[in-house]
Amino acid sequence: MNSFTPQHRYYSLDTYLKKRFGTKVFKIPLNAGFTCPNRDGTLSNQGCFFCSAMGSGEYAGNPDESLEKQFYKIKNKMHEKWPEGKYIIYFQANTNTYAPLNQLQELYQAAISLDPNIVALSIATRCDAICDDTLEYLAALNKRIPVWLEIGLQSKHEETMKRLNLGYTLAAFQTAIRKIQQKKIETVVHIINGLPGETKEMMIETARFLNTQNIQGVKIHSLYLVKGSVLGETFIKQPFPLLTLSKYVEIVAEQLAILQPDIVIHRINGDPPRDLFIAPQWTLKKFVIMNEIDKKMRQLNYVQGCKYNNKAFH
Repeated sequence: MNSFTPQHRYYSLDTYLKKRFGTKVFKIPLNAGFTCPNRDGTLSNQGCFFCSAMGSGEYAGNPDESLEKQFYKIKNKMHEKWPEGKYIIYFQANTNTYAPLNQLQELYQAAISLDPNIVALSIATRCDAICDDTLEYLAALNKRIPVWLEIGLQSKHEETMKRLNLGYTLAAFQTAIRKIQQKKIETVVHIINGLPGETKEMMIETARFLNTQNIQGVKIHSLYLVKGSVLGETFIKQPFPLLTLSKYVEIVAEQLAILQPDIVIHRINGDPPRDLFIAPQWTLKKFVIMNEIDKKMRQLNYVQGCKYNNKAFH
């Protein structure tokens, strides 16, 4: 209960960062020009069906600019809102371990050396794109500066994985998480609510599954549709049902009640790129979504983990 605040009835990332680093900390998203094995032809040319042709990381820096230029441009913009604070380097765009180890070593070292107030390195990647040598290096780096690996799961249901062309299996995800945890690297898992074909019960089951994986953080996203994605282009031609705000709020409240109370909630909504956005409109209202989730949890007298029962997951 000590992890919750009057504003939130769950263990928010902001609370965790202030507790760990003693000050405001914000992410600096960088784009190092990575591609993805699900888009470069190794696995597929289409990518995951919710992903735009640009790939992920629309809010990261410009890959045509140096890491240093990207860092200072975004840092200065952040300081317009928060005059004080420390930084997490966030390699966000596409699959950020998908390169030879020597290239990754050079890249990560250059990034964490950009500013003395950098307190952590966060790397977004896929479960099937982390080789053992890279993991060994990240484990060693983690002893110098906290390293987080952000891994997309999206859903625990194999039929959804296949339907969305994710290119990996649940077994591959579990194997990767086990290896990462053996190296004591902090792990953040992404899940998406509202994927085609999924019921409320399936989405809650995905959250329940996360309690079995010894992870440290979760990002919960709503499905939003963007131009250039398979789902987005399908929707333009023939619209299909999407979650309403009220249904999304209801589902997230139940997921938070199920999740272990020590798992850090990094996000509880997506952040659509407006220049590519198609639907649903409510996903653009970030603070409305957050407020509605907090209100729903108060109405239900929920806090994170209030429905968690360790014996139920073994």
